[in-house]
Amino acid sequence: MQNEQNRHKIETTVRDRLLRAWENSMEMARDFEGYSDEYAENEKYRKVFSALAVEEARHAAQLRELLHAYQREHAEQKPL
Repeated sequence: MQNEQNRHKIETTVRDRLLRAWENSMEMARDFEGYSDEYAENEKYRKVFSALAVEEARHAAQLRELLHAYQREHAEQKPL
């Protein structure tokens, strides 16, 4: 029974998490940028959403760098 469960187990790797976080972060940055445009007539809300878009874009860039570093490190470990 245990072997059967292990055979169907799906493992989530660090790369999987980094990729998902990067994609989510990019989507949030786009959303905040859109909200900023949507509320352009209200300076208070436009500024908040614009700042959030910039901050989330920074997060996305950090995650992208981590993802690239992870892939470089693990590409060297793959057998030919």
